[in-house]
Amino acid sequence: MAGTSSPEAVKKLLENMQGDLRALSMECRKKFPPVKEAAESGIIKVKTIAARNTEILAALKENSSEVVQPFLMGCGTKEPKITQLCLAAIQRLMSHEVVSEVAAGNIINMLWQLMENNLEELKLLQTVLVLLTTNTVVHDEALSKAIVLCFRLHFTKDNITNNTAAATVRQVVTVVFERVVAEDEHYKDVIEQPIGIQGNSNRRSVSTLKPCAKDAYMLFQDLCQLVNADAPYWLVGMTEMTRTFGLELLESVLNDFPQVFLQHQEFSFLLKERVCPLVIKLFSPNIKFRQGSSTSSSPAPVEKPYFPICMRLLRVVSVLIKQFYSLLVTECEIFLSLLVKFLDADKPQWLRAVAVESIHRLCVQPQLLRSFCQSYDMKQHSTKVFRDIVNALGSFIQSLFLVPNTGNASTTVNQTGGSVPGGTASAQTNPGMLGMGGGVTVLPAFEYRGTWIPILSISAQGSAKATYLEMLDKVEPPTIPEGYAMSVAFHCLLDLVRGITNMIEEELGQVEMDSEIATPDAQSSPTQSSELQDLHSASDQTDKETVSRAVWEEMVNACWCGLLAALSLLLDASTDEAATENILKAELTMAALCGKLGLVTSRDAFITAICKGSLPPHYALTVLNTTTAALSSKSYSIQGQNVQMISPSSESHQQVVAVGQPLALQPQGTVMLTSKNIQCMRTLLSLAHCHGAVLGTSWQLVLATLQHLVWILGLKPGVGGALKPGRAVEGPSTVLTTAVMTDLPVISNILSRLFESSQYLDDVSLHHLINALCSLSLEAMDMAYGNNKEPSLFAVAKLLETGLVNMHRIEILWRPLTGHLLEVCQHPNARMREWGAEALTSLIKAGLSFNHDPPLSQNQRLQLLLLNPLKELSNINHPDIRLKQLECVLQILQSQGDSLGPGWPLVLGVMGAIRNDQGESLIRTAFQCLQLVVTDFLPTMPCTCLQIVVEVAGSFGLHNQELNISLTSIGLLWNISDYFFQRGEIIEKELNKEEAVLQKQAEEKGVALNRPFHPAPPFDCLWLCLYAKLGELCVDPRPAVRKSAGQTLFSTVGAHGTLLQHSTWHTVIWKVLFHLLDRVRESSTTADKEKIESGGGNILIHHSRDTAEKQWAETWVLTLAGVARIFNTRRYLLQSLGDFCQAWDVLLDHIQSAALSKNNEVSLAALKSFQEILQIVSPVRETEKPDTPPAINVPVPVLIGAMTATGLGRSFMRTDSIGERIGRYNATEPPVVTDEIEDLNLWWAAWNTWFRIGSESTKPPVSCDKMTFIPSQPFLTALIQIFPALYQHIKTGFSMDDLQKLGVILHGAVSVPISSDASPFILPSYTEAILTSLQEAVLTALDVLQKAICVGSESMQIMYPAIFDQLLAFVEFSCKPPQYGQLETKHIANAKYNQIQLFAPAEWVALNYVPFAERSLEVVVDLYQKTACHKAVVNERVLQNIIKTLRMPLSLKYACPSESTWKLAVSSLLKVLSIGLPVARQHASSGKFDSMWPELASTFENFLFTKSSPPDNLSIQEFQRNESIDVEVVQLISTEILPYANFIPKEFVGQIMTMLNKGSIHSQSSSFTEAEIDIRMREEFSKMCFETLLQFSFSNKVTTPQEGYISRMALSVLLKRSQDVLYRYIEDERLSGKCPLPRQQVTEIIFVLKAVSTLIDSLKKTQPENVDANTWAQVIALYPTLVECITCSSSEVCSALKEALVPFKDFMHPPASKVQNGES
Repeated sequence: MAGTSSPEAVKKLLENMQGDLRALSMECRKKFPPVKEAAESGIIKVKTIAARNTEILAALKENSSEVVQPFLMGCGTKEPKITQLCLAAIQRLMSHEVVSEVAAGNIINMLWQLMENNLEELKLLQTVLVLLTTNTVVHDEALSKAIVLCFRLHFTKDNITNNTAAATVRQVVTVVFERVVAEDEHYKDVIEQPIGIQGNSNRRSVSTLKPCAKDAYMLFQDLCQLVNADAPYWLVGMTEMTRTFGLELLESVLNDFPQVFLQHQEFSFLLKERVCPLVIKLFSPNIKFRQGSSTSSSPAPVEKPYFPICMRLLRVVSVLIKQFYSLLVTECEIFLSLLVKFLDADKPQWLRAVAVESIHRLCVQPQLLRSFCQSYDMKQHSTKVFRDIVNALGSFIQSLFLVPNTGNASTTVNQTGGSVPGGTASAQTNPGMLGMGGGVTVLPAFEYRGTWIPILSISAQGSAKATYLEMLDKVEPPTIPEGYAMSVAFHCLLDLVRGITNMIEEELGQVEMDSEIATPDAQSSPTQSSELQDLHSASDQTDKETVSRAVWEEMVNACWCGLLAALSLLLDASTDEAATENILKAELTMAALCGKLGLVTSRDAFITAICKGSLPPHYALTVLNTTTAALSSKSYSIQGQNVQMISPSSESHQQVVAVGQPLALQPQGTVMLTSKNIQCMRTLLSLAHCHGAVLGTSWQLVLATLQHLVWILGLKPGVGGALKPGRAVEGPSTVLTTAVMTDLPVISNILSRLFESSQYLDDVSLHHLINALCSLSLEAMDMAYGNNKEPSLFAVAKLLETGLVNMHRIEILWRPLTGHLLEVCQHPNARMREWGAEALTSLIKAGLSFNHDPPLSQNQRLQLLLLNPLKELSNINHPDIRLKQLECVLQILQSQGDSLGPGWPLVLGVMGAIRNDQGESLIRTAFQCLQLVVTDFLPTMPCTCLQIVVEVAGSFGLHNQELNISLTSIGLLWNISDYFFQRGEIIEKELNKEEAVLQKQAEEKGVALNRPFHPAPPFDCLWLCLYAKLGELCVDPRPAVRKSAGQTLFSTVGAHGTLLQHSTWHTVIWKVLFHLLDRVRESSTTADKEKIESGGGNILIHHSRDTAEKQWAETWVLTLAGVARIFNTRRYLLQSLGDFCQAWDVLLDHIQSAALSKNNEVSLAALKSFQEILQIVSPVRETEKPDTPPAINVPVPVLIGAMTATGLGRSFMRTDSIGERIGRYNATEPPVVTDEIEDLNLWWAAWNTWFRIGSESTKPPVSCDKMTFIPSQPFLTALIQIFPALYQHIKTGFSMDDLQKLGVILHGAVSVPISSDASPFILPSYTEAILTSLQEAVLTALDVLQKAICVGSESMQIMYPAIFDQLLAFVEFSCKPPQYGQLETKHIANAKYNQIQLFAPAEWVALNYVPFAERSLEVVVDLYQKTACHKAVVNERVLQNIIKTLRMPLSLKYACPSESTWKLAVSSLLKVLSIGLPVARQHASSGKFDSMWPELASTFENFLFTKSSPPDNLSIQEFQRNESIDVEVVQLISTEILPYANFIPKEFVGQIMTMLNKGSIHSQSSSFTEAEIDIRMREEFSKMCFETLLQFSFSNKVTTPQEGYISRMALSVLLKRSQDVLYRYIEDERLSGKCPLPRQQVTEIIFVLKAVSTLIDSLKKTQPENVDANTWAQVIALYPTLVECITCSSSEVCSALKEALVPFKDFMHPPASKVQNGES
């Protein structure tokens, strides 16, 4: 009141008062003097009060009766002007609150009088209003009087007064109640004892109420009385009252001051006892009335419902329900039931309309609806009010559609476009259909089975702005435009849905927040007590939540059926996009709400409705039909009447926007989509998008529907699973209007966004989504079985999309997702399969490249999880899938190869899983991956995976689809081995660490550690795996692979073997190398001998490789060589292993079996390997180890072919020096030095093998046919060449026995013939005297032996004779080539005369043994020169053997195969004898040479007088040369034999003499021509013989009787010879007549004659005692014969005869007497 109590205001008030009083006194001066006086005294009074008091206003109030008095009197004058002035002054006083209670009473009385006099009615009302509103002084009677005054003024004849009075009444009533509120506010802090109230019959004395409250109570009670047409208790003086006004007042009080009724029990009592019964009573006409029912049906006439009352009653009811629901639970139940009844079809239209409006008011108050639900629906025996309301709305809507068209005016007019009578509404409800050339443009409306109902815009959403409930001025019921009730009902539904959902969702949110707040507190509380407290509060929380949840669920359960029935019907009937949108939104909101509350049935029902709306009518979609069947079996009863689910009407007034194929197993016709379908689809998308989290199992419905729509619209999946508009593959393809074409990208976009938004779903919802997609996909798969129709890829594509956006928590959905996609990948339909694989591989790639937290490198489990499906794909046999899988691997390698870590085994497993039969392109792709791995990723992968890489690379080697891949994979294995070598230390460290872990795990489990090659250290195992793989490839069926693998294997072992632990070598030797050798040997021996025509395509195969056997031979060669080389280079290492001896034996066994194989290539190579392992240095003792192995200090003959690494492209990386080796093994174990004995054993084992090979290979075949295998020359040569090297190691123990064995082999080897087709290459042409290399080797072997014997011990020298025997055997070959079994051979000897027929069938040709025999002879001579005096040589009669051997060529002489032979034999004999004879003489006494002499004699005899005739073409010079050789022999006899006759057996000397004798006489050969005769006679030879004879006849110095004997013998031989020649000459001369004798004979006779004369001379010179008497007799006996020769015609003979006869003169003695002679 600051405004009115400020000093200025007070001052102004005083001035105004005085002014008013003055004016009053002026007006009444004439007519009303008492008033004037009162006014004037009033002025004084005012002045006095102002002067005396400080609190002027209080003082004024105290004296107000007096101050007001003048004005009251003024009003009493009933003079209008004065009255107005007074009323104005009084109002001024009132407004300053300076009127006391008494004064107020006086004022009211005065006003009553004015009222009764009908004066200044408006002013009066104004004054009352000011009086009651400015202060609270008016109470009780005064107040009631003031109110009655206003009521009275309401019922005057003047309209303005009436209305003003009505307004004033309303305001006054409000003021009365406002006072109560103020009073309560004032006393709110005072606590008072509540007093029980009895149902007082005296309604007037309500003693417990405070003053203002009492006034209000009395007022309200009387209003009820008045409405009920009873007399009021308090408002005394009422004359007249209307029910409508009373109801309006009641409504306004109830509406504006609910708290008064709720706080005061007395007022509550009034509501219950007075208001409700009143309302119910007033409603009765409406309840009983049935529209159109005949009067006769009921005995009493039924009062007709009255619109104004009915409408106001409904307003009161609305307020009662809204404000006092909690007080009037039972009453409200009745009201609500009434409301529901008013919607019945038999009620008047306007009643239904206002009832719907009232219900609308309730529908916008969700809290109220909630209370209904709690109070009725949730109580056991109560009406289900909330459910009934909703159902009533539903059946109301249905009834509007089902109303039979009675042809009532408005409907017809509407349909025809006329105007509607009906006041205010008509403008907005005119549908205004415009004729448009046959088509009609319809305003928003519902249309169902021919019933057409326009949609009117009613009120803003969420506010129930009623039209007819507000028509307070109407007395007659208005005409309701068609569609109004429907529109309101429609809005009721929408607002109901919106209200409930908003409310529940808000509360849900609140609960969630509270629980979030409550839980952390409980967990983090510091002390126990507070913890308990918090737990307590948390449990309260949950209790509260449980209660709330029960209410929410009940609300939804109560309303969903009715809502769904109504909304579905409306959806079907709606022709307006906005309406459809609203309906769909309501359905969507409800579905979401049900989902949030976990009410599955209702959720699914709403979703089904939307789904059905999306699809064409009667579309066959099983998921939906089953759901609806379940629903339609229930029909919901509403107070006895059934609400059926209405099935959609088939006639559609919608624009068709798309025509497409239904997604069905059997091709059907096309189906059409309308714009409404598309709208529904968008709603469905939106539902899934925004409320995916609560869809749970209904994802199935949603996705199934979307799938069908997508199919009909022809959307096809693209990259990443997004659906893009694409043409359908088959059928009368999809037809889309432009309208929908523009929509498609949007729909496709929303579809994608829908699945993108799955990233915000919680895990459970996500699983529902995935499960739904999977089962959809399974259906699609079932449909795609057994036909090649385009399958629906919707589900697969969406699974992919969902997976891609949920990468951050991929773990939780990975298994179901990939598990299903793997099934899709196995589908027989290619397109389906392709997409399954596309989806799976995309997911895997995305998963690996996604930036996980923690990163994959720290989350191995996840990484393996992601890669696992990639591995699983390997179980699928479709090549297209496998190709996808491999491409995926390739991409993963290219993008994530560096970070695969523990995923490597899986990735490698995928490459390794490609089988041989899976087609070239697959293998090629897989191999590309492997190449990438080997070239780029070996360093980044865990070392434990290296073994897998080896295995995979090996497996590609074994694939036989593409040779190049196999070969390249072997190259990869080599690269891998290089990598192992370079990174050895790192790999070893890492593997050892890993091993320790595994070992520990194995121990904990109590099982043995299981890995290949276990006891070896892990790094070595890695190598062993590599070797083993290469080993497998070495026995591949394809020769190229075998070759490459073999080379690689031996190169790696050679180059990198140093990295292996010592003990591992054991495994390498036994498990890798020998195992390989065994397999190769087996394959080679069983290989097919059939000829291979060509190597595939048009590759020609060389004849040396044209059978499998020959190809395997190459492999065998390579393998054996490789193993041998390893034994050679790594001998020191291997020898320290325990079982080196066994290994050596096995190796030798392999060499032996290879050498004896019936294949030249293999056997020769075996020998090369044998040679290689023999060039080995014996290990040196530790102390004297040099830095490098010493060279072999034995001259080894050059080996066949340089023993390089056969065919290996790579030279070894490094060889170990012994120094390095010591360094390596010192730490672990000292190198074991094998003792000499063990070493010797090795060599002896080698010798035995060599012997077995030799004896087997040179043993002649038993039978001979075309197939007989005869070893080749190079083989034999190599075999023999091995011996010298071998011998160096075994010479100390080499015994006679061994020598014998050797001899057999050498002999055998030399005897082997060669095939005629090879002969031109091996045989020297017969003229060249060259040895073959085999022969060279044989001699070298013997040479090595004899050299060794030479420096060896005494015991060794007994081997000399054996060597001689051997050599002599070879010498014999010159005349008698050796036989090779039964084999027929052509001898080279014949070749002199008839050239070998090279084209004869493959016969065998013996070698030209002459050069060999001759060389052997030279060796014999040499050797003999050195060893003639050796005891063994003497004892073993070597000389005799030599002579015996030479006898053959010497006796053959010209018949020898080669002329050089006998000449060499002679010269050799001469050399040997020159050395041997002295030895023989020396040992004459021992008798060791006794048998030699006859041998020698016959040898001389056979040579000098050979039976073979010289060849015809022998030239004179040749002959002379040959003669000189004979002469040499005689000279030898004369110098070396005859002089020592005493030491020589007599018979031998005799034989020699006879021989000389024979030689000294010319032996003519009849075949000579005359011209040659003198030369051919061997004159020189004869002469020499003769001279020798003579020489030994008269040797002067006869020292021994022996010598004399020789000379005597010689003489007798000579003389006998001369006699013979002369006789023969005479004979011939006589026979020849005149013909001259041959020149030869003439020469001979001349020679004899000369010899006779010489002899006689010699005899004469000799001392007489030296000449035997017998000799003389023989000489003299010649004489007659000589004489007979005189007749000879040849002058030369004559002169020689003359000379011969002359010496006989000395024999011309006179005959002496016997006596004399006897005497003397």
